[in-house]
Amino acid sequence: MIQAGDTAFILVSAALVLLMTPGLALFYGGMVRGKNVLGTFMQSFFLIALITFEWVILGYSMSFGPDVSGLTGNLAWAWLSGVGAAPNPDYAATIPHSLFMIYQCMFAVITPALITGAFAERVRFAPFLVFSLLWAVLVYNPVCHWVWGAGGWLKLMGVVDFAGGIVVHLTCGAAALAAVFVIGPRKDYGRRQFFPHNLPMTLMGTGLLWFGWFGFNGGSALAADGVAASAFVATHLGGMAGMAMWTIVEWWHRGKPTTLGAASGAVAGLATITPAAGFVTAPSAMVIGLIAGGACYLGVLAKARLGYDDSLDVVGIHGLGGLIGTLMAGLLATKGVNAAGVDGLFYGNPAQFGIQALGVGVVLVYALVLSWALLKLVDKTMGLRMSPEAESLGMDQAEHTESGYSDSLDIGSR
Repeated sequence: MIQAGDTAFILVSAALVLLMTPGLALFYGGMVRGKNVLGTFMQSFFLIALITFEWVILGYSMSFGPDVSGLTGNLAWAWLSGVGAAPNPDYAATIPHSLFMIYQCMFAVITPALITGAFAERVRFAPFLVFSLLWAVLVYNPVCHWVWGAGGWLKLMGVVDFAGGIVVHLTCGAAALAAVFVIGPRKDYGRRQFFPHNLPMTLMGTGLLWFGWFGFNGGSALAADGVAASAFVATHLGGMAGMAMWTIVEWWHRGKPTTLGAASGAVAGLATITPAAGFVTAPSAMVIGLIAGGACYLGVLAKARLGYDDSLDVVGIHGLGGLIGTLMAGLLATKGVNAAGVDGLFYGNPAQFGIQALGVGVVLVYALVLSWALLKLVDKTMGLRMSPEAESLGMDQAEHTESGYSDSLDIGSR
């Protein structure tokens, strides 16, 4: 039976999750050079349209439709056939089925948008759209069904992922890792430094992401109840602890705290608490955030030693954060917070950690291999990479014949 309070809560939560994609555009847009700001924005904004089309036509049915051997949903709900006002008890018994669908659509939208930070400033727009569409169909939708879909094989095995540590952050991190090796580094990478052109923009984006994350995690309770409140609290505690730890470690390591470090730490904490948000206590959420801030800082440092150009640190923040948070759920989850959840190792169930590790391993390999194959396919058939001349000119002019600023050549573009 539909509950007005739950419905209102998820309506607001869905809007908050949609807000995260423009927030991500600001977050990423401020970190690139001025000649690439509009191109970076466009990659996130246009995915709102592209992935929503895909979700309505077949993505929702593949992800949450009637199960086929634990691997995918069938196409019974293609074009939203049968998805109306009546609740679906398999997913959310107190809100309209159509509301559950559009809430999940916002997750499907932001996940490929997150990948764009890895290859920022060097990919052509049309091939990027083709890759994103193929990736949504062949990577996101199956993994979503495995973990969240009724009958999904990882779900039946006992893998828990409250709001997307595996489904969102691990998959996009694996895709980002594949992308940086297939596409290669930015022109002049390693020979010159690339500076963010507008850090206030990045900080504003961080704030919008943090704000939207309350809908991302809190709304994943799918009801206005105690679990939603616990997830809301854990989200804030994880984000603030990640920001605090990253800032402290950076201050100790580099001698100065930076605003970019604070923003990165907040996002790292928020990403890492995501899979565990509705399963852990407040102290555990702070522990997860603190671990995230330190571990993701080290993960970002590692890219220089390993020699790959993950432009905006998708692998080190989202990929590593999703992995750590999913494993931490296997340690710190407790039915005392969520009776419908699980107990982790520290609450008397050591098997849960192994189950979580298996889920991480399977999805990491699947997403990495499929992403690499799709990137190779699109590159061979269309050419992913901008020409050196176009890359020097910048995405805004070369791909969109626009400029973010009237004097863009003088704002962070050289």
